[in-house]
Amino acid sequence: MEKYTSAERLDKTDLKILRELQENSRISISELARRISLSQPATHTRLKRLETFSIIRKHVSLLDREKLGLDLVCFMQIRLQAHSEKALLAFEKAVQSLPSVLECHYLTGEFDYLLKTIFRNRHELEHFDRQILSPLPNVVQVITSVVLSEVKSTTVLPLPSDTASK
Repeated sequence: MEKYTSAERLDKTDLKILRELQENSRISISELARRISLSQPATHTRLKRLETFSIIRKHVSLLDREKLGLDLVCFMQIRLQAHSEKALLAFEKAVQSLPSVLECHYLTGEFDYLLKTIFRNRHELEHFDRQILSPLPNVVQVITSVVLSEVKSTTVLPLPSDTASK
């Protein structure tokens, strides 16, 4: 079986599958096959291959955070005191266990990490900042920006155009 090493290895049919699944991951194999003009067995084989090589990492449901009472989105810039591998890994391990942290990015520049966090209200944010995040070892500075409105939010990745694919 061919190993996928990059997006260049994806053909036109693979890209069609990925586009359809980014819009609706619960689509049936038969409907997916119909939309991409391929037989069900061939569609199933391609889908399994995309999953095997982690092009498709997982299938999820996107929830409406506001309907769940999670109205406060914040970005938190974190500066650490120590930058040894041990210190960085300890911070990353601690952050991975925090449900309020939706994303954690290791950065270049003035700050070491950027966190996207979510809370029900400012009291949860304050508790998180004072009792959970700031006391972590090596955290020396936390700058928090509260999101006033979300201009764009998507999980859809830009895929190469069909004409650019093999």
